[in-house]
Amino acid sequence: MKYIFTLLFVLSISASTFGNVSKLERDALVKLHESTNGKMWKIAWDLSAPVDTWYGVKVQNNKVVSLILVDNKLVGVIPNEIINLINLQVLNLHKNQLEGAIPVMIGELKEIKVLDLSFNKIFGSIPTSICQMTNLIDLKLYMNALSGALPQQIGSLVQLEVLSLFNNNLEGRIPTSLFNLTALKIALLNSNRFVGELSTDVNKLVALENFSLFDNKMNGTIPLTLEKLSKLKEMNISYNGFSGDVAKNVALLDTLNMTMFNEEGLPVLLKVKADRNSAIVSED
Repeated sequence: MKYIFTLLFVLSISASTFGNVSKLERDALVKLHESTNGKMWKIAWDLSAPVDTWYGVKVQNNKVVSLILVDNKLVGVIPNEIINLINLQVLNLHKNQLEGAIPVMIGELKEIKVLDLSFNKIFGSIPTSICQMTNLIDLKLYMNALSGALPQQIGSLVQLEVLSLFNNNLEGRIPTSLFNLTALKIALLNSNRFVGELSTDVNKLVALENFSLFDNKMNGTIPLTLEKLSKLKEMNISYNGFSGDVAKNVALLDTLNMTMFNEEGLPVLLKVKADRNSAIVSED
């Protein structure tokens, strides 16, 4: 009888400590704490307290569904064990000092709707597995040191509304599948090293409101199909090597008035003729 009482007591203490979440999820959080110098966070965790009392951790129905540690002085790497938070819907580690690569299998977090790792020092490529996060609505990886090409399968993120990748070292051509993202409202790809032409399929981005390719290495003509994006309110495609014709109403959206680099690498202002809506742009 004494043994049974002791066992029940231990189990109750254990359940209280976990905050009713699984051991697998708790261990994943502890590993993140260890890998990012948790003792020195702005707001640290008391690992002896229930998980649902830990700063930035949201628990619903005994599952960790949200982890938000914005500007909390996380220093180190994102551990591979993060993928064990299988019920996570929001992972926001914006504005810390995280280094290393994004875990290759991060796509195992199938319930994720918001993934924000922006404003860190993360390097390496964007894992292809991210394209398995079919519930993803908001993807922010800007202000890091990411390199390599965008995954060809990025068009699988059919619910994606925000894609913010600016200020990295991403390169190569923009995958054609990206233009299948009909829910996409914000696409900020500026200040990278993307090359090639802008596909005429850009008109498939029917929900697009804000589009930036500023400061890349793209060239070719500016697709007239941009005119068909009726919801487009903000755009910046300057500081590339685009040339040719552009509709006046599209040109007026560009915040730098279609300032491009010519073949000598010098900035040239492309002027819009005002006598027609589908205006011709000419180099000054």
